[in-house]
Formats: sequence, structure tokens, C-alpha cells
Amino acid sequence: MATPSPGGPRWVGVPARIFATTFLLTLLSFAIALLLSILGTVVYSQVKHIAPNLTFAYRHIAFPFALTVGAIVLVLSVLMEVKNYRQRRTLDAIERLSSTGAR
Repeated sequence: MATPSPGGPRWVGVPARIFATTFLLTLLSFAIALLLSILGTVVYSQVKHIAPNLTFAYRHIAFPFALTVGAIVLVLSVLMEVKNYRQRRTLDAIERLSSTGAR
């Protein structure tokens, strides 16, 4: 088991975790949306017998989708990190009380 720091939980790593999670999930959602939108654009162009417009897939499908997912992930990451911080702080206080009361 990891031993908690003597001063309790700190806010130092929270912004880094929020940024990393948001960036990675936004990038992943952009890549998947771009892949699927390019495939859809190519299939559509083959059915209609026209040249595929791949910039449409990037500008009007994948980029707005990634921005939306990024905003959602940012909000959820902040809420989750605040919840985890408060829980760690409470558990640290309980541990401090139980360790001083047991002596």
C-alpha cells in the first residue's frame, strides 16, 4: 500500500491529470471521428459517382466532434478530480484521527 504524504492530499497534480486526460481523449476522439468521416465520405462519393471532398470530413465532422468531446471530457475530468480530492482529504482526516486515538 502507498503511504499517504504527511501533509495530506495536494492540488499539485490535479491540473496536470485534467489536462492530460482531456488532451488524450480529445485527440483519440478526433482520430476516430476523422477515420469514420473519411470512410463515410469515400463511400458517399462512390455511391454518387463524385470526387470525395475530404476537407468536408475534417472541417465539418471530425473537428466539431472532437471539440464537443473535449469540452465534455474537461468538465467530467474536473468533477471527477474534485470528487477524488475531497474523498482523499476525508480519508486522510479519518486516518489521522484513528491513528492519534489508538495511541
